[in-house]
Amino acid sequence: MGDGLDMKERLLRRAAAFGMTAILLGSTSCGDLVRQGKSPSFLVIDSLTAASGAVPGQFSGTLEADVVTKGSFFEDLGQAQLRILLKDPGAPGANSAPSALNAITVNRYHVSYRRADGRKVQGVDVPYDFDGAVTTTVTTSAAQVVFAIVRIQAKLEGPLVSLAKQGGSVAIATIADVTFYGHDQAGNEVWQTGSISINFADWADPS
Repeated sequence: MGDGLDMKERLLRRAAAFGMTAILLGSTSCGDLVRQGKSPSFLVIDSLTAASGAVPGQFSGTLEADVVTKGSFFEDLGQAQLRILLKDPGAPGANSAPSALNAITVNRYHVSYRRADGRKVQGVDVPYDFDGAVTTTVTTSAAQVVFAIVRIQAKLEGPLVSLAKQGGSVAIATIADVTFYGHDQAGNEVWQTGSISINFADWADPS
């Protein structure tokens, strides 16, 4: 009887230890997602907005991307406000201050599209992913970058080309994930992702 109780107790202890290990691993994984890269600083995206190529000065939190505007095709623009923070903020009353080495130079970005219904075949359900170049050095003060979030090629390819001349009766609702890549001044790689809703249709042309 004693051996049976001992065996049961050992099994319970092992299960508890396994559960604690799983929790710790999960916490580590989540932390890794927040603190990406080896750099002591990281990028913060304060805002991500976009403007239709038909009205490029009107940025908003959701993009109504017109596939054809008065018989022409225009790229749509994205705009991001970026700044940096330190992974180690210091102690209360003795906050750490970033140095010049902590500044992050962003030099490229990647855009991918997905749909809320889970369909994401490029060229069929959503436009193709693409990479672009944009260069700015980011410090604790907000830096603004403007970039192409929908290329003109996307409006000449599937699935967007099929929306032309539909009069807005057919639309494709997507979420665009924009990842900015760069490095701090010591060469450590840094990246951060933001998202914005983009609704593609043959919207009414601006007057």
